[in-house]
Amino acid sequence: MQFARKYNYLAVAAATIGVMLFAFSNASAQKKYQISGTAMGTNQQLGRVISVDIHINKLSTPADREALIEAFTEDGSQGLANALDKMSSKGRISVTGTLGFDLNYIRVFKMPDGSRKLRFITDRPISFAEHWGSTRSMDYSLSMGEIIIPAGKGKKTGMLMPVAKFKINKQKEIEIENYQNPWKLVNIKVWD
Repeated sequence: MQFARKYNYLAVAAATIGVMLFAFSNASAQKKYQISGTAMGTNQQLGRVISVDIHINKLSTPADREALIEAFTEDGSQGLANALDKMSSKGRISVTGTLGFDLNYIRVFKMPDGSRKLRFITDRPISFAEHWGSTRSMDYSLSMGEIIIPAGKGKKTGMLMPVAKFKINKQKEIEIENYQNPWKLVNIKVWD
């Protein structure tokens, strides 16, 4: 009888700790952000300017990260795009002239200097004309971006890669290849 009581107390304690850890890990995952800024074209897109709005409802989990690593290991950039397509939306990005699309993977990293680095990646919407024409851009099925939020009142910076793919180079490192040049993000405002 005493063993059963001890077992019940241990089960309750373990369950309580598990719930607390889950709540603590999910508290940071539930952080919401609203970001607006201007994307300025570089090189071929030089002179083009578009408005960008990003709404983040929650952050991705370590399990999401592991699923993406596994998908990339098995089938490269296309496997990554397929895995992202199956993930639930964590937020949304919209640019001038579009309805926007879901962001399926979003992480925030704390940097040693106290700044935060926000990264997102998602499978990009492919237009009917692009699919019909089976253009080379079909190989670039990902969109990604990065925003640096300084700890103080410094200037926020960022970049946007709307048409990209991941690959492994000869040194066995992951690199990002763009179909077009990245866009520079400026005039960034963050509400969190």
